[in-house]
Amino acid sequence: MLLGIEAAFQKVPGVIDTAVGYAGGHTANPTYKDVCTDETGHAEVVQVTFDPGKVSYDQLLNTFWQIHDPTQVNRQGPDFGSQYRTAIFFHSAEQEAAAKKSAAAAQASGKFRRPIATEITPAGTFYRAEEYHQKYLQKRGAASCHF
Repeated sequence: MLLGIEAAFQKVPGVIDTAVGYAGGHTANPTYKDVCTDETGHAEVVQVTFDPGKVSYDQLLNTFWQIHDPTQVNRQGPDFGSQYRTAIFFHSAEQEAAAKKSAAAAQASGKFRRPIATEITPAGTFYRAEEYHQKYLQKRGAASCHF
């Protein structure tokens, strides 16, 4: 699961809540075991609930580019498969435009040696992951998943 990603978003002032889960696939009500087969079409995702009076969507996008490698195709670190693809699932035309503009700026920044592979696609149904995955690092008193 995206344990470090969730933990990073939890630290952003203005983020009200986070939840890990699955989105972007074709199987209804997938479980972690289902998603790990790489056959459901889902990506492992973090749903971020935020107060736009305290943090902007653009600020959340900036955090997104800083906390993972958006150039990896179907993998993050040692984890591989389409469920580990880099993705932004937007909820409005404004979010779509902001995400595309932010991706272009991230690519132009020179920070990444390879092209950004992040898919930017409409948000469909979010399926909350099993409870033992939620706030996993926080429950264990760990600051990150990199030991």
